[in-house]
Amino acid sequence: MASTVTKEISYEDLKALLGKSQDLLLVDVRTKEEVERGHIPGSINIPVETVEAAFSMKPEEFKAKYGVTKPAPDAPELVFHCQMGRRGLTATSKAHQLGYVNARNYTGGFMEWSTRERK
Repeated sequence: MASTVTKEISYEDLKALLGKSQDLLLVDVRTKEEVERGHIPGSINIPVETVEAAFSMKPEEFKAKYGVTKPAPDAPELVFHCQMGRRGLTATSKAHQLGYVNARNYTGGFMEWSTRERK
């Protein structure tokens, strides 16, 4: 029974995960052009309109295309983000529909990240 409630992650929790987790997959769903202007270290770029296709790929195809191992549906640390939260929410919802039960959206997005990291 899938939940329709989208899970979220805060800046502080994401920062902590980035520091300690080997299993975190942080997916930046912005456009390639947006990512070229700045990104969260360690993130991979899968534009929002391609999330469904990407997470429907066979594991070997995903690895070949994105250079990382495709997460298992029950992966505990799968986080999506965009610039301000809306596209991240769309991607997280899509991942939930595909069975990624623990997928979370970093609601602050790159905008919050870049502001807080500059302090």
